[in-house]
Amino acid sequence: MEYLWAFIIGGLLCAVGQLLIDYTKLTPARILVTYVVAGVVLGAFEIYRPLIDFAGAGAAVPLTGFGNALAEGVREAIDTKGFLGVFTGGLSAASAGITAAMVFGLIMGVCCKSKDK
Repeated sequence: MEYLWAFIIGGLLCAVGQLLIDYTKLTPARILVTYVVAGVVLGAFEIYRPLIDFAGAGAAVPLTGFGNALAEGVREAIDTKGFLGVFTGGLSAASAGITAAMVFGLIMGVCCKSKDK
């Protein structure tokens, strides 16, 4: 049942993004930023954590989950380091995802050849 809810919640988040692409003039970059900011805001008000507990990876993996990880990292770092945690907490919490994106981007850049238009 956990897999089903992860699939449904993750699919709904992706479907909303697709609807925004199809029916608005928002660019994919603006939708990406909107999802991350929504995750930060929902995480800051502790609304997103129950969704992650319910849907697991279906809520934690999409961009809203990345925003939530940033918010949780800042909250924890502020508790331990004080004001300095505002600047270090988000990057510490999301460092694995950022590193994975950079490494896989490098691998794709090396393995794939770009074409001129």
